[in-house]
Amino acid sequence: MFLENTVNQEEQFGWIEVICGSMFSGKTEELIRRLKRAKFAKQKVEIFKPQVDTRYDEDDVVSHDANHIRSTPVPAAANIRLLADGCDVIGIDEAQFFDQEIVTVCNDLANQGIRVIVAGLDMDFKGNPFGPMPFLMATAEYVTKVHAVCTRTGNLAQFSFRKSTKDDLVLLGETEAYEPLSRAAFFKAMRKEKIKDIQVNDAEEIQSDLRKNA
Repeated sequence: MFLENTVNQEEQFGWIEVICGSMFSGKTEELIRRLKRAKFAKQKVEIFKPQVDTRYDEDDVVSHDANHIRSTPVPAAANIRLLADGCDVIGIDEAQFFDQEIVTVCNDLANQGIRVIVAGLDMDFKGNPFGPMPFLMATAEYVTKVHAVCTRTGNLAQFSFRKSTKDDLVLLGETEAYEPLSRAAFFKAMRKEKIKDIQVNDAEEIQSDLRKNA
């Protein structure tokens, strides 16, 4: 559960909050909620997202529920440090798409007294830790893991299964490309994909042998 850091008001250091989870788990929704609350408290807030993310809008951070907040797209993590001067709160969406320097940037900003709120996928479509997210989670004061609902079982989902056959690590997409799955459903889906690959490879080998012997 997220708790405000309000024990020692004289401490000059900020902190890092990480909101992580699978696709369709409400990460961006929670990020927007916290940032809008900070704005309501008259704090100076700046929001950043990777320039590559233009799914809903080129500038705004937009959740799957169409909730949005104005942001600044940046090509690299280093740009955030340059644009964060004078801020009380910094929000960063889709942090998994940033380069590894995002970890140093977030810690530097927190050490300057800024509250840093980061949202991103903690695992890629293969179920592996995604980019800089594990390092951000390790150095953050607060980590909130949100869950989607599994489309196949109805249980809590923490995996993002890619329905597309493309193998690129970075593939922006919506419901037609991904679905949130529970551990059991994800394991079954990945096992099915492996069997399919084996069958395809075997069929290709047989056809190749037939052509050679023809």
